[in-house]
Formats: sequence, C-alpha cells, structure tokens
Amino acid sequence: MIRRTFIRTCTAAFGALVTAGIALGTAPAFAAYPERPITMIVPWGAGGGTDATARIISSLLEKSLGQPINVVNRTGGSGVVGHQAIASASPDGYTLGIATVEIGMMHWQGLTQLTYADYTPLALMNEDPAGLQVAQNSEYASARDLLEAIRANPGDMKASGTGQGGIWHLAIAGMLQEADIDPQAVPWVPSQGAAPGLQDLVAGGVDIVPCSLPEARSLIDAGRVKSLAIMADERNPLFPNIPTLKEQTGIDWTMAAWRGIVAPKGLPDDVAQKLKTALKDVYDSSEFKDFMNQRGFGMIYASGEQFENFMSESNDSLGKVMKAVGIAKQ
Repeated sequence: MIRRTFIRTCTAAFGALVTAGIALGTAPAFAAYPERPITMIVPWGAGGGTDATARIISSLLEKSLGQPINVVNRTGGSGVVGHQAIASASPDGYTLGIATVEIGMMHWQGLTQLTYADYTPLALMNEDPAGLQVAQNSEYASARDLLEAIRANPGDMKASGTGQGGIWHLAIAGMLQEADIDPQAVPWVPSQGAAPGLQDLVAGGVDIVPCSLPEARSLIDAGRVKSLAIMADERNPLFPNIPTLKEQTGIDWTMAAWRGIVAPKGLPDDVAQKLKTALKDVYDSSEFKDFMNQRGFGMIYASGEQFENFMSESNDSLGKVMKAVGIAKQ
C-alpha cells in the first residue's frame, strides 16, 4: 500500500514538473534538423550538366545546413532508376534529389508510373531552352528560312541531339507542330546526347541539332555551328544576338531542359521550409551565379507550389508533343 502510494506521488510530481517545464518553455528540446549527413541523388551520370549542377548546389547547401551532403549518381532506365530512388526514400529530409525534365516524359513513354506528383517540390534552379543549331556553312540564315525549306521539302532534313523521344527531339517536333508542319517532316536520328549530335552536324551527317545553347557553346564560339533561334520567351543574355523563335517566326513555342531539387512526397512542413530557405540562399549566392554563368547554364527560380505548377505545365506540354510524335503510350 505504501509502495503504491509512493509511485502515484512520484508520477504526479513528474507530470507536474513536465507541465511546468512546458509552460515555462524549459522542456528538453529535440535536436533541430538536420542532425546527420544528407544524401543528394542524381539520376544521371557523373560529369554531365545535371551532375555538375547538383554538386555545386550540394556544396553550398551543406554550408548553410551544417551537415555534409553526399552526392550519389543513380543512373539507368533513361532516368527512371534515380528518380524512383528519390521518390522511394523516407520523407525525413535526409534524402534529396535533383529532378529533371524527364520526370514529365518517362511516364508518357510507359517506362514508369512516376510523375511530378510523387515528390515534395523544393526549388527549381535551372532551365536551358532549346536552340535551333545548324552548321556554320548552312544555307539557312534564319529560323524562318529553315521552316520554309522543311515545309517545302518534308523528309529532306534530319535532326539529332538525344535519344528517340528525348527532350531535344520533342523540342523540334513541337516547333513543327506549332508551325502546322507534320512533326515527322524532319526524321530524327537518335544519339547519346547533344555532343555526338553536334559532331554529326559538323560532319554533315545531320542538318539540325535543337539542343541548348550551353551545349553548343564551344562549337558556336569556334565558328563551326550557328544558332538560328532559341525556343524561349526571352533572349539568352550570354547570346544576345540569337533571337527567340517567336521573334523570327511568330511561333509561340518554348521548350527547355530544367533541373530542380525535390524530396520524397510527405516531407514535414518545417523541414521543407528550412530547405526552401537554404536553397534560396544558394540560388542568390555569388558562388552559384558565377558557376552557372561560366558554363552558360540558365538560371530560374521557383519554390514550393510555384515549382509544382511549373512541373505540371511541363508535364502537360510534353505529353501533348509526345502524342503528336506517336511515342506516347498513354
């Protein structure tokens, strides 16, 4: 009896102390996020533009968060493996990833059921619009001239710069569709990326490479390739003499590769907010700006709901073009 009374008394006293501690704001505090290293998943190979972007963001982000960020390349499946690894991770803030434009393409191709809705959007950091590149000795001096030639002689010109159904394939297909030209009027020659596509362009194997200006920059600077237009709303400040497609042709068509930081769906609001704030600081830093500008990478920022809306619009636009080209399986 005495023992039970003692236990009840101690329990009540402990409860009173906890209540008092909470009221006075002196209760023991839990460690603030993050308290251990973070993993950044990159769905593409080391050395590429996505990898480089992820690594500069991670190096600056870890200074802000005070924890190491380990960059891990999870390649395969045309981006499916890495994007799935991000989505499948625990939504605790210790696994982040860099999502790319392909998240709005893979499900249309039947490669995965993943969509942008399977992530917590944190910050859009980069966008590189497609350019319209031809060889320096090409007879075409403007995008208007090129489109008129395609319309008059469908099938005569070939294009390359990525795999079948890749982002640059969709860029030119969408342009042709908006110009009321059959998207199949320019046969697509699959390649392992913009670099081999551009080499094929210089060698005369193809006639057009609709890749981004940063990818074509070295050959443009070397006078071996010229860009007729950029598929964007505004000119690129690093290439002020290259007009937009709309300026040249009146066609209001834009297409770009983009990259943004995401987390698995269900990330706690407080963790998400801390990451958004830190990523905005990264975006605004001179180190990030210098890195991106030196490589000609485009900078664009959207956070949270704005980033989600951006991904939704990209998803719908890509699906429309992929259906027109005949490579959508939905």
